[in-house]
Amino acid sequence: MKQLNLFIELIRLKKPIGFMLLFWPCAWGLTLAYDFSDNLSNYFFYLSLFFFGAVLMRSAGCIVNDILDKEFDKKVSRTKKRPIASEKISIKVGLIYVIVLCFLALLILLKFNTFTIILALGSMPLAFTYPLMKRYTYWPQLFLGITFNYGLILGWVCIKGQIDIVPIIFYLGAIFWTLGFDTIYGYQDIKDDEIIGIKSTSIKFKKNPKLFLIMCYLIFTMSLTAVGFFMKFNMIFYFFISILILQLFFNQINNFNFKDPKSSLKIFKSNNLVGLIVLLNILIGKV
Repeated sequence: MKQLNLFIELIRLKKPIGFMLLFWPCAWGLTLAYDFSDNLSNYFFYLSLFFFGAVLMRSAGCIVNDILDKEFDKKVSRTKKRPIASEKISIKVGLIYVIVLCFLALLILLKFNTFTIILALGSMPLAFTYPLMKRYTYWPQLFLGITFNYGLILGWVCIKGQIDIVPIIFYLGAIFWTLGFDTIYGYQDIKDDEIIGIKSTSIKFKKNPKLFLIMCYLIFTMSLTAVGFFMKFNMIFYFFISILILQLFFNQINNFNFKDPKSSLKIFKSNNLVGLIVLLNILIGKV
């Protein structure tokens, strides 16, 4: 039982925000591409595959992150008690867990078409090298955005069998969504990060973080608006974008106190609601 609890802690299973933020772009891409005049069971089948795939890959990613950041985590108050940093789980055991989780994710991936499988396998280097970026650049959040939103492309391709302009536009915009919310997340550890030499956009834009967040979220909402135009969504879609704008600009940016770690975490978690709002907005646009 102790090992099970440590495993659950290691993969952050009690903190679902991580795998939900990985899942939402998959759901967006799938929903954009799906023809809802067809059998809905196929839609929910693919949706469930993406959900469990997101849980598995996020879990594997957490372990790889903890292995690579073991020495850093020991020096950060929020992370020093993580199972690998505290040596309650060895690196060897952690790697075994990663292999098992990736194998299970592969079994799910094989349910998709060949093009989707190839694209997904191509994203693996991104997924497992992201934790290294904070050592070399102030833009690790950008690499996270490129990785986390890759599922948007996969969601589209698993239905259409090809890449089109619409998912590319949305993918590029979603990268800035991740760039924004992970910058917010980074303010929890900014004091420790500066001391031990870790780089991030939180540090780079610490003098005026809200201006940077406005730019990120503006690009994101503009990309979603462009998607509506190319997909010829109904006018209700554009009306409900205002709900997204309220959530991003007034609830998040306006209420964000970058000097308060609790505020950072709370605002970061609210992006789960953003993911749902965008999904519902796409469904409304397709009605």
